Amino acid sequence: MKTLSLLGSTGSIGCNVLAVVRQFPQRFRIVGLSAGQRIDILAQQVLEFKPECVSIGDPSLVDALADKLPPSYRSRIVCGVEGNCTVASLPATSMVVSAVVGAVGLLPVLAAIRAGKDIGLANKETLVMAGRLIMEAVQRHQVRLLPIDSEHSAIFQALEAGRKEDVSRIILTASGGPFRTWSRDALRIATPEQALAHPNWTMGRKISIDSATLMNKGLEVIEARWLFDVAPEQIAVIVHPQSIVHSLVEYQDGSVVAQLGIPDMRIPIAYALSYPERLELGLSSLSLSQCGGLTFEQPDHSRFPALQMAYDALALGGVKPAVLNAANEVAVDAFLAGKIRFTRIAEIVAKALDNTMQGNELDLEVILAADQEARKVAEQEIQAA
Repeated sequence: MKTLSLLGSTGSIGCNVLAVVRQFPQRFRIVGLSAGQRIDILAQQVLEFKPECVSIGDPSLVDALADKLPPSYRSRIVCGVEGNCTVASLPATSMVVSAVVGAVGLLPVLAAIRAGKDIGLANKETLVMAGRLIMEAVQRHQVRLLPIDSEHSAIFQALEAGRKEDVSRIILTASGGPFRTWSRDALRIATPEQALAHPNWTMGRKISIDSATLMNKGLEVIEARWLFDVAPEQIAVIVHPQSIVHSLVEYQDGSVVAQLGIPDMRIPIAYALSYPERLELGLSSLSLSQCGGLTFEQPDHSRFPALQMAYDALALGGVKPAVLNAANEVAVDAFLAGKIRFTRIAEIVAKALDNTMQGNELDLEVILAADQEARKVAEQEIQAA
């Protein structure tokens, strides 16, 4: 039986992870759970899965969570970043699934790797912020890092069809989000409610906005660079509105291997948890005849500049990807709060990239300092608008 610690258990990915665990109780057991602030959902999960340790992101909610649980749990509740790191490095855990959103995922994943735990990674920001640092730690501690994002899981699967040295390029597919056909003028007045209405996937608020700006695809480009050890120029993005082809790998002989499937996150989650086995999930089969046409188009960098911005940050290297991520988190929060218009998100990220110092990508303290500096620059830009 595989024992799991799940970070971000109350989010969309986290709930899908627990759905897979619930379906296969003979194969998986939850020993640690962590969440941010949603104590009602977390308490229900604790009562169902009975983990050894529970972490809540907001320290002020510890007592409220404890009141919803049996008395024996009061001494097993931890909190904050240290709490996440504790859950991620529990001795009883064999694999840590990071389903948190944002920069908060970095330190727990690093703690898990250092504790010798395998990683199921849905938190792309970890590799965006510190890709080289994380992958060197993975190699040093001889653990496995398995992707959970649908696109990276697809690439991971397609890479098993050939030799790494024969790969010509990796092709990430993007749905294009809810604004794929919108004009520049329409994008300027797009509302948070419109941006959150993803046409294919049910996702959390932050990733839904990132999908609408195409920043999510930019972050995935950076993640893919480190996860699969390929050069940035070997990573391409193609818009595929139907979200049936989840990504592709092109080999030097001209063969292109794609992974297709219905848009259900339980598929890549289960594959990461059970690799190299595949579980019978009981989901509906993909019917190509019912899919109709599958279309592909080039992304429009002029209407969606965030994607090119991510390529540029990756080319600059150092701490610039961490700056990109931090500024984007701040800008997305501001948009969701109604403080800025949709098109200002990319503008604020560009300002942060231009007005922060470069630094050593292998120095954790430097990375964290760059993250904070970028957030400060972004906040100043929001307030000045």
